[in-house]
Amino acid sequence: MEWNTYERFPPLVLMLGGREKYRVLRTLRDAAEVLITDWPSEDGEEYVVAVKACVDAISGQIDVGELQDAIRRAAAEAGIAILTVVH
Repeated sequence: MEWNTYERFPPLVLMLGGREKYRVLRTLRDAAEVLITDWPSEDGEEYVVAVKACVDAISGQIDVGELQDAIRRAAAEAGIAILTVVH
């Protein structure tokens, strides 16, 4: 899967802190960037699982739904609110 692909990746909005600090995840690249550069803590078990899931999704070993589930669990672990965008 190409990591700039918008298809089959329903957007997620992560509220990373403050009113204006949010990230919209639409692609695998967005997910990788937020996990590596914007995540508030790198020591959670679910965070590590989400990073691995991101690598696995980029390499085509898992689908993006599994990645989004991993991101949701990591967000819950880190106290990050998440919004699912419904079309």
